Amino acid sequence: MKTLKIMAVALSCFGALTAQENQVDFDNPKGLKMETEYSSDNSEIRDILSFEGIDYLKIKFSDNELKGKSYKLSVKEIWNGEVKSETIVLDSKNLGIKQFETLKDSVLNMKVISKLTSDNQLKMTFQFPRFSVTKKYDAIKSDDYSLRNLADESNLKIGYNKEFYLLAYILPYEREDGSKSWCEVGTSGDDIEKWGTKFGIKHYLLFEMKFE
Repeated sequence: MKTLKIMAVALSCFGALTAQENQVDFDNPKGLKMETEYSSDNSEIRDILSFEGIDYLKIKFSDNELKGKSYKLSVKEIWNGEVKSETIVLDSKNLGIKQFETLKDSVLNMKVISKLTSDNQLKMTFQFPRFSVTKKYDAIKSDDYSLRNLADESNLKIGYNKEFYLLAYILPYEREDGSKSWCEVGTSGDDIEKWGTKFGIKHYLLFEMKFE
C-alpha cells in the first residue's frame, strides 16, 4: 500500500506539470517572456519517455530585446547542502562560431532531454535550433530525479544582464510516512541553494541562465 501511495503522489505532481504549458511574464522591466512545455503532446511518446525515465522540456524565450543578446547557461552541483562545483554548460560567445555568438531573432527556443544512466550519471542534452550540447554529471543511484523549470514553477523573476534561476534536476522531499514530493521542493521559492538542508536532499543540480 505504501508503494502505491508513493506512486500516486509522484504521478499527481507530474500530471500537474505536463498540463502547465502557459506563457509566463515575470515582473521584469524589459518584458522578457517564457513559455514552457513539459513532456510531449503525444500520449504514446509521453508513455515511452516515462517508461524510459527520460525528462523532456521545451522552453521558448521571446522579446524584441533578445535580438543581439548573448546567452550563458551555468550549473551548480549541490551535495549534502553544499555547492561542490560551478561550471559553464554553454556560453554563446565562446562556442567558436561567430554566427552563434548573439541571437539574430527575438525568440530563443531550447529543448532539454535528460535521464539517469546505468553508471549513475545524469546525462543532459541541451538542444538549440542549430546546435546541441551534451553533459554528464555524477549522481546517486535513484530513479527519483526530476527535471524542473524553476522560473516557471516557483514564479521567479527573469530578465537581462543578471543570472536567474532556470532549471533544477532534483530528488524529492521524503516525508515521514514514506510519500515523496517534487512539487513541494520545486515551488518552495528562491532559497534554492539551501534545499539540501531544508528538505534533506542529498544531491541536485541547479542551472542559471543569463542574457546580456
